[in-house]
Amino acid sequence: MSLDPVVLEGAHVRLEPLAPRHVADLAVAGADPEVWRWMPVAPPSGEAEMAAIVEGLLARAGAGVQAPFAQVEVASGRAVGATSYLDIALEEGRIEIGWTWIGRPWWRTAINTEAKLLLLGHAFDALGLNRVALKTDIRNERSQAAIERIGGVREGVLRTHMIRPDGSLRDTVYFSILAPEWPRVRERLSARL
Repeated sequence: MSLDPVVLEGAHVRLEPLAPRHVADLAVAGADPEVWRWMPVAPPSGEAEMAAIVEGLLARAGAGVQAPFAQVEVASGRAVGATSYLDIALEEGRIEIGWTWIGRPWWRTAINTEAKLLLLGHAFDALGLNRVALKTDIRNERSQAAIERIGGVREGVLRTHMIRPDGSLRDTVYFSILAPEWPRVRERLSARL
């Protein structure tokens, strides 16, 4: 079973399969280095470096290991961030949502909340999956709190799981949402919108 490209649209955000046409908008949205603080790559400085990041994500998509989306603000039509499905194991009934970033002006807006609602809805309702995982750097307390707020259950910590762009070792906190929990999570996300 494969994951077909799909556009997921809400009132605030449209998730489109990531493409080179999104690079210019993403370079503007991602110009603040703080946006990249917890990402597995160094902050891009300009359009050429953003193009290289997008190219890498598209290569992973071509290999079937990641399905990256541009987060497009419906009101403006501009790409303001990105997110992905990762650890795609449809035959096992699981997927991960991650590699998510959004430009600082859109932090704490409906865009990221609705993006999670769309991705989770597609995973559980359209794909019929059993489990969606989310993970974050152990130092990223803001992300951990946000995942818990929407109903993600903290499962544990993978020690020395990754190497950060600065060379330091990263512990990773894993969360999950299971299919029976999805109706409650959907209600929470919908209420936050």
